Amino acid sequence: MGVLLGLAVLGVMLLQLWYFSHVLWWTQFNPRMTSFMDDQLEQLQAKDPRATLKHQWIDYARISPHLKRAVIAAEDANFTDHDGVDWDAIEKAYEQNLKRGKVVRGGSTITMQLAKNLFLSGSRSYWRKGQEVVITYMIEAVMDKERILEIYLNVAEWGVGVFGCEAGARHHYNLSASQLGPAQAARMAAMLPRPRFYDKNRGSSALVRRTNMIARGMSSVTPP
Repeated sequence: MGVLLGLAVLGVMLLQLWYFSHVLWWTQFNPRMTSFMDDQLEQLQAKDPRATLKHQWIDYARISPHLKRAVIAAEDANFTDHDGVDWDAIEKAYEQNLKRGKVVRGGSTITMQLAKNLFLSGSRSYWRKGQEVVITYMIEAVMDKERILEIYLNVAEWGVGVFGCEAGARHHYNLSASQLGPAQAARMAAMLPRPRFYDKNRGSSALVRRTNMIARGMSSVTPP
């Protein structure tokens, strides 16, 4: 029993080392694929073996400042202030979900979403959430906020098989992410919680309301 426990602990430690080595690598080099990209590509190729993803990296300095502000306003207003996990936001989300009797609000930060997108899956479990938090602190320990936001904007999903803001901007507006104006940026940020749904339902009233809300909050955001 002791041997099995020791092997289990060793396995967990090696897994964390594997995660951390990738996080360190990505401080200097850009990720080409993520766990979410792999999952989406597998689903698309199950229907069409020739399917590919739309993805093109764009450096942070070239990304529209409007999109940076919009995404922070939409996803994580305290992004530049917290250490990766916004415990106050998680507590508020828990209380609101408990009151409504269902999940209506998440408490994940941009860094937590990046950890999930890079390594994990969309499944819900205490183990997966715990691992997400551990990877989040790894990322925050070795990357500054600018690098975190740069990677997030370049791997986030913006439609069916569409990943990263450059591919997203070209898919939705036929523009580069460097050319996005405030209204376009707000609408792209509004899509992030349900990118595949909004890709297929671009006239959604919920998308319009969320876009307007984000647009009002963008002016108070200062990106890293």
